Amino acid sequence: MSTMDMREIFAKLDRVFQEVFDDPGIRVTPQTTADDIEDWDSLEHITLISAVERAFRMKFKMGEISSMRNVGEMANIIQERSRG
Repeated sequence: MSTMDMREIFAKLDRVFQEVFDDPGIRVTPQTTADDIEDWDSLEHITLISAVERAFRMKFKMGEISSMRNVGEMANIIQERSRG
């Protein structure tokens, strides 16, 4: 798989977030956190991680999930994985 650029990653993340939170207006940025999205709680976080993993055909490691502080860090992990 070729390396995805950040534009592609964020476009796909927008679609995943819109679907998970049932809000077509969501646009995520590298700085987006759970505090920025009304329904993003610990339960939805699990749903979101699963949806992102499906969309990008990858699995996050437990340590990666717990260390993600914002969507930018998630996107960086996705981009790193797309290189391999």
